Amino acid sequence: MADYRVLSRLSLGGEGGWDYLSFDAQRRHLFVTRGNRVEVVAVDQHKHIATIPGTQGVHGIAIDQAAHRGYASDGLSASVTVFDLDTLAVVTTIGGTGEKPDAILYDAASHHVLTFNGKGHSFSVIDPVQNVVIHTVALPGKPEFAASDEQGHVYVNLEDRAELVQIDSLHDSVLAQWSLGSCQSPTGLAIDRRHHRLFSVCDNQQMAVTDAEHGRVVANVPIGEGPDAVVFDEAAAMVYSSNGESGDISVVHQDDADHYRVVQTISTQPSARTLVLDPRLHRLYLSAVQWATPPGGDGAKPSAVPGSFTVLTVGSP
Repeated sequence: MADYRVLSRLSLGGEGGWDYLSFDAQRRHLFVTRGNRVEVVAVDQHKHIATIPGTQGVHGIAIDQAAHRGYASDGLSASVTVFDLDTLAVVTTIGGTGEKPDAILYDAASHHVLTFNGKGHSFSVIDPVQNVVIHTVALPGKPEFAASDEQGHVYVNLEDRAELVQIDSLHDSVLAQWSLGSCQSPTGLAIDRRHHRLFSVCDNQQMAVTDAEHGRVVANVPIGEGPDAVVFDEAAAMVYSSNGESGDISVVHQDDADHYRVVQTISTQPSARTLVLDPRLHRLYLSAVQWATPPGGDGAKPSAVPGSFTVLTVGSP
């Protein structure tokens, strides 16, 4: 494989927390969540181009390319901000999701937007034509990140139960609940649609690989500390886990559907816990700060150096 490294750093500065990143591959725009706003970066120009305001406690962004719409999950206001992918202007705000919507995705099979509500232990289903919540469905635990097979199934990690849930997205119902074995506190989730495999990154320095059809864990792979996101690059047969505590990315090669091996550890920086894939250039984008006081074992929140918020680009020179 190519030797991956940090290629560049784009300083965005500003205050506020951050969570998931999302990538509009058609327009080459990176969406960076920042607490009460979303920053937009044109990656090919390495330039900040816009701010989408009014996203209170934003966690994630879902993209519907056919409708030219983006959707931001606003955790503090139990709502979703809808914006135009072409103009980046806010279109409307949809209220009435479950409590603290976190992960969000557009499901191509049902043509619905789903939010996964951390405090509400539920998922909400949005009709993007009417811009209304049509269902909120209970989950048996606290949902973290989710993934769609685009064939009528959506999968979500349950962080507090170390389980995966399979959802029927055409009927808005829970189909199955599967144990993740020795995995603890799963967060990020990615999918290999061709081989029907799910990749859950876990707090105890492992990645669990699950058969998406039968719910069987087929492999456990060692990764770094403090992961919060994972992506799968199908063309390269690579899985990337961003590990915020150890300040690195675990690069895992898929030898076949059930066999995986770590082939590189890419040094990034502590706090770089989330990432997204640029499938055309096979690059990764991460957001991070410099810690003034790092995370401690006593549960105290770390503090960032003011103005140190940065987007990292990782790839092969």
